Amino acid sequence: MARLDRRQLLLAAGSAAALAQPAVALAQAGATPEDARLDGLLDAFFHEELLQSPERASNLGLDKGDLAFLRSKLKDRSAKGLAADRAAARDRLARLKTIDRSKLDGPGKINYDTLVFVTESTLAVHDLNIGGEGFSPSPYVLSPITGSYQSVPDFLNTKHKVESAADAQAYVDRLNAFATALDDDTQRLHHDVAQGIVPPDFLIDTTLTQMKQLAVPADQSGLVSSLAKRTKDKGLGDGWRDKAAATYTAKVLPALHRQIAAVHALRAHASHEAGIWRFKKGPAFYRANLRYTTTTSMTPEEVHKMGLDQAAEISARLDGLLKKQGLTQGTVGERIRSLYKDPSQYYPNTDAGREQLLDYLRARLEGVKKRLPMMFDHIPDQQIEVRRVPPAIDAGAPGAYSEAPSLDHSRPGMIFFNLHDTAEDPKWNLATTLYHEGLPGHQLQGGIAQQFAHIPTLRRTMYFSGYGEGWALYAEQLADEMGMYDDDPLGRIGYLKAQIFRAGRCVVDTGMHAMHWSREKAIEYLTSIDGDAVGSTTREVERYCAIPAQACSYKIGHTVWNKLRDRAKAELGGRFDIKAFHDAGLLEGAMPLDTLGSAIDAYIAGAKRA
Repeated sequence: MARLDRRQLLLAAGSAAALAQPAVALAQAGATPEDARLDGLLDAFFHEELLQSPERASNLGLDKGDLAFLRSKLKDRSAKGLAADRAAARDRLARLKTIDRSKLDGPGKINYDTLVFVTESTLAVHDLNIGGEGFSPSPYVLSPITGSYQSVPDFLNTKHKVESAADAQAYVDRLNAFATALDDDTQRLHHDVAQGIVPPDFLIDTTLTQMKQLAVPADQSGLVSSLAKRTKDKGLGDGWRDKAAATYTAKVLPALHRQIAAVHALRAHASHEAGIWRFKKGPAFYRANLRYTTTTSMTPEEVHKMGLDQAAEISARLDGLLKKQGLTQGTVGERIRSLYKDPSQYYPNTDAGREQLLDYLRARLEGVKKRLPMMFDHIPDQQIEVRRVPPAIDAGAPGAYSEAPSLDHSRPGMIFFNLHDTAEDPKWNLATTLYHEGLPGHQLQGGIAQQFAHIPTLRRTMYFSGYGEGWALYAEQLADEMGMYDDDPLGRIGYLKAQIFRAGRCVVDTGMHAMHWSREKAIEYLTSIDGDAVGSTTREVERYCAIPAQACSYKIGHTVWNKLRDRAKAELGGRFDIKAFHDAGLLEGAMPLDTLGSAIDAYIAGAKRA
């Protein structure tokens, strides 16, 4: 994989200074000199991270100008590259600790506390020196949702722009880098296997299925056809297909075959045990990742109990709503399951049916958008698209997920729905997911951070699962409070079903990884409380096996947002303003949940003085 030379580093530093100016100017206008120092550091950190992860530069639309050289590169996934990442994190932490926190203003303290937390909690995971990353740290380099084999093809297809011959050549260069990344992942796999870390058999099976779907001849490869189609559409000629095919055949396909062989060799030695408690470093990884993803100090036992308690509370609410629909017999899970039997609630499991489903979601997105002023003074104006998860990866992908727009808005925000089998997604189950991933969920929270937050770029683009996923669950609740289910009683049941599902996640994730639950016990428990289809529940449970702890962050974060709102209401009484509360929680960007508590405390104190 190509490394950055000195000239590129100097150019990047110049670009960093240019992009840092707006944030620094704002800091100088109303803050202390120490705040300005901190903002300058955060701008430097941001651009150092872009150099470490060229994909991030492309995702944010920053791979241009002096940073255009990043467009042809991918993150260095080698052992040396990962060691350099850890060393860089330690260096950033040391520089951060030179700041005198006592001399920072309120927003400056939030920025400082946030960066200290994320650096220290990330190092706690990475210093264990095992595993890899998907959208959350994982003990497994390769799984259905981790590994460059899983992330890079979709990145090249949806994030790498092709507007010119230079862009097309950068795509071919990235295909070369992809082959290197595959081999780096395979070497990393061998490193972890030597420590006894082997994914469970069911994860290996799905991983091999997805890899084999990717490892096809060049004339069938989406990696080749994506470039061929886009260069043709832009009038760049037909030769790019041959260039991509040659690189794919000579470099990528052999690396894929080597990786498939390595994973296949593990299958005979794999256990069926779901939890990482069985690995020497497993308990330490779980504790560290629970803190990293939830941004709390909750223990696995505390998370487990919270999940059980909230599942019981939500079940009681569902019981009343189901009785109003004439459903009185059986457990709550059994009665929810009976709703799946209504054929009028499904779209055909065909491409045409999937497009009808997406059209329904697009209409609901427009509907909720009109009601946002009821709850928010600041509403981002970015474009948002609803799309299908690419079929090549939908067997192991989450049920839905959101991707933020680029900073320059050249790429819209995207909400992906897994339409592997539409029989698993009745209409009454869809809208809540849309509100979670779209508006007023991730797209609104992330959009506000990008467009309105008066903070350095690094902070505007940060993500914390406890904060972000907690907000998204809280956003599902807001949709109900805005009346989105007033004419849709089944949709309200779907909303509460989603809530009990997230409570159940806390139970089964801790159950598998800390209490030795089996995969089958986790599936049985989840389906018993929410009535979900076994197929989708199985994919969810296997996701928790691949990325332990992350699933707990949703309900924990939701609980914190509600506790903070209740506290603000209790202390402010008639002076409580829901829009001001949301501004206090959102306008400073994503942050750890403990830091969010400090931000809300500042809002309460200010409202009392007003």
